Amino acid sequence: MAQLHKRFSDEQVKDMLKRYLNGEIGRSYLQQMLGVGKSRFFALIYRYRKSPESFSVQYQRRSPLRMDPKTEAGILKELKIDQQAIENPQVPLRSYNYSYVKERLRSKYHQQASLSTIIERAKKHGFYLKRKAHKAHDREVLTRYAGELIQHDSSHHLWAPAAQEKWYLITSLDDFSRYLFYAKLVESETVWTHIDALQRLVLRYGYPYAFYVDCHAIFRFVRGRDALHVRQSCLTDDVDPQWKQVLLECGIQPKYALSPQAKGKIERPYRWIQDHLVRTCVREDVSDIAAANQILYKEVHEYNYKRIHSTTGEIPARRFEQALREKRSLFRAFKIPPPFQSAKDLFCFRIQRTTDAYRRVSLDNLIFKVNGVSHHQPLTLRIAPRSQDLAEVRFWNNNRLVDVQIIKTAELKGVHF
Repeated sequence: MAQLHKRFSDEQVKDMLKRYLNGEIGRSYLQQMLGVGKSRFFALIYRYRKSPESFSVQYQRRSPLRMDPKTEAGILKELKIDQQAIENPQVPLRSYNYSYVKERLRSKYHQQASLSTIIERAKKHGFYLKRKAHKAHDREVLTRYAGELIQHDSSHHLWAPAAQEKWYLITSLDDFSRYLFYAKLVESETVWTHIDALQRLVLRYGYPYAFYVDCHAIFRFVRGRDALHVRQSCLTDDVDPQWKQVLLECGIQPKYALSPQAKGKIERPYRWIQDHLVRTCVREDVSDIAAANQILYKEVHEYNYKRIHSTTGEIPARRFEQALREKRSLFRAFKIPPPFQSAKDLFCFRIQRTTDAYRRVSLDNLIFKVNGVSHHQPLTLRIAPRSQDLAEVRFWNNNRLVDVQIIKTAELKGVHF
């Protein structure tokens, strides 16, 4: 139905309202004639009673017909930046994000534009890509407790095109709340980067029940793929990589995804963070990993504390905190299990050696004279970083800490921190 001011003149509406007030026309009949609801009808009556002479139903536009040229220029500028990133095959962006552009206008330029207006301008100027059909999102939360399953993964992309170097994003996510416990960009992926991520999570939140990872060699020994330096008779999982040894000594169960599709729950936060992180790094011309990490931390905070998750329908931080308050958590308080004396005995590299006749052991052409142990005794060397350039080697024999020595990390050729 056409708008009221297009169907009746001011004088016609005034006459009908006057007759209603004089009791000549019933309300329901007049509402039907005018084509308005009850609230709209009484709003018209109120305005007519207040000022019969100046009463009008003519539409008065409150906003200008044309968009502010500065706002339109801002929209096109942001869309052009996205276009250049999308056309770069090295950058992990494949579509425009109009909601990001809207937020960018508000925060960067202090300008306002509706999402529909931004999309209309994008289509008009060629900044539009038809989305591919995707299967409807039907994932569910399968866990019942916080800490029941931590999804852990890494992703290798050109996060900051100006850096001209790909970095690894390492992330740990709670399956129940979808809360991101850990997220950091690193230049190279090593065993220690994942041990360090595990250490930071455990020291802050406690021991979770299980970790869910893929079958990367850092996490799992798979026969036929990783059997280069071990006996061919070893079956899958017969050899525990360093990261898995840490997990088991912490009393955390390892669980493995057998396909990328099985890791879908953590891939969704990856896509969201990836999208925002790359777009911001492009606009800020970020070329330093420290600056990129600062942007990443802001995006993670936004994800954890401000965004409603599409699956849970809740903000991840609130869902996680509520689970803790209601005792729906499988996190165990962090305690150093005996006979260990320090977190360095848990979150470290483990290397087995046997002392020679002079109570010495060798490691990467380094000779260690070990105190407190006799010759031909088995030792476990637990190696953890002490600073950026130094590492601490803790010598254990029969569940006893017998010696501690400090070495330069540069001298450890087979251990990469």
